[in-house]
Amino acid sequence: MNTSAIIIGGGIGGLFTGAFLSKNGIKVTVLEKNSIIGGGLQCFRRKDKIFETGMHVMGGFEEGGSLSKICKYLGILDTLKIHHINSQCMDEIRYEKTQEVFKIPSGKEAFIEKMSEYFPHESEGIRKYVEKIYRLTEEVPLFYLKEEPQGIVIHSDEFIWPADKLISHFISDEKLKEILAYLNPLYGGVEGHTPAYIHALINVLYINGASRFIDGSQQLADALKCVINAHGGDVIPNCEVTSIEVTDKKVNFVETSKGEKFIGDWYISSIHPIEMIKMVPQGTFLKGFITRLNEIPNSYSAFSLFIDLKPHTLPYIDHTCYYMEDFGAMWTQDKFDGKNWPQGFMYMTPPDSNQGEFATRLLVHCIMSYEQVKKWENTTVGHRGKSYNDWKADCVNKILDKLGNVFPGFQKMVANVYAASPLTIRDYYHTKVGAIFGYRKDCENLIFSQLPVYTKVKNLLLTGQNINLHGICGVPLTAINTSEAILGTNTIVNQINDAQKN
Repeated sequence: MNTSAIIIGGGIGGLFTGAFLSKNGIKVTVLEKNSIIGGGLQCFRRKDKIFETGMHVMGGFEEGGSLSKICKYLGILDTLKIHHINSQCMDEIRYEKTQEVFKIPSGKEAFIEKMSEYFPHESEGIRKYVEKIYRLTEEVPLFYLKEEPQGIVIHSDEFIWPADKLISHFISDEKLKEILAYLNPLYGGVEGHTPAYIHALINVLYINGASRFIDGSQQLADALKCVINAHGGDVIPNCEVTSIEVTDKKVNFVETSKGEKFIGDWYISSIHPIEMIKMVPQGTFLKGFITRLNEIPNSYSAFSLFIDLKPHTLPYIDHTCYYMEDFGAMWTQDKFDGKNWPQGFMYMTPPDSNQGEFATRLLVHCIMSYEQVKKWENTTVGHRGKSYNDWKADCVNKILDKLGNVFPGFQKMVANVYAASPLTIRDYYHTKVGAIFGYRKDCENLIFSQLPVYTKVKNLLLTGQNINLHGICGVPLTAINTSEAILGTNTIVNQINDAQKN
């Protein structure tokens, strides 16, 4: 406890980083601006029902998966209530216009077999494609919790191809090309820009097995807080950092909106880099670096519905569903304006304890461009005006109408509906333009769109989804990188693997 770390942001990245450091003897203090910790893990309660704000589906929690190993190492795996989705159908893709439905199983061989059953003329290409994405994941040792290699890492040419190019290299059928990209909403896939390795990591993660939290994802945030507390650290909600005092390229302290000062040996920012830059004195970072941070494209945003269902109306669905109006829009769902939005969305029924035949809630996640809400960007929560409320209600009705195509009479199943727009995401997650996946990784200029955990301020590090990888698996892996910047390369990776052996 002779070394201390102040972490700005109590989202997934900040909490995992704090847990890793705490377990290794660092005195950690996590400062979170919201009243509820967890970022994408946080849940809210309406009429005694729990709604997840972001972390709906997970990969990596199957036996031997990276998240399973990490949580076992932290001592929290057995405290989490996790439901593993039926391997025969982890996902379902429905095309409304053609009335085609594709059921996607988990398991490498099962996935190949099912896709080949749907598209027998592409069976050879399907196997080659799946084998290739698995090989691409092996080029990221941390994905498998392996030691980082020393020296310069050389990747295959396909590693930084655009994801759509990788698919087309093996597949010629246009429908199959689109279906193989159906997980775009889970990683912000953009045609011609998203690197193949991002596509490979996410797809392999879920092909290996998909899971859900029972009774909400907030439990993981609370479990990580318990790890930090158990090792002498603290996680403080309602504690918004507003300034970072820097002298001679070293942070002296951070100050909150309440005037409190927190001092540590290390400072770690788990918020969007643009928000962090606003907190430091002018001149701390070079203008070129700040310009770069502003010019890196952000991922698209989303419009979400949280639907409270009437009792015994909608059967529980033990897989995630993807609704598409027609083929041809999988890569462009953020490009449509309000008139023809949404072209597609993801929906699911989260499980409760002692889940019965019927669902109690339905979550819907629609990709949306921030441009759709830009006219109201200078408003605040609860004070956005009638035009915004009317627009929001129109979006809700459009989604409910399309759900009626899937579930006839759906409107009668609904007790209450709560909605979140890109502005909601921007304000609650403190992320630029409501970007749900932070900075967009771009294969056209990969170095430009990636940030290291280190900064030019010697005791200021970065973590979170903007830095390396995003999502329930990627952010904890980035947290390992950040923590090992203090503890030493491969320290935590080796500890995790030792814990697995024992």
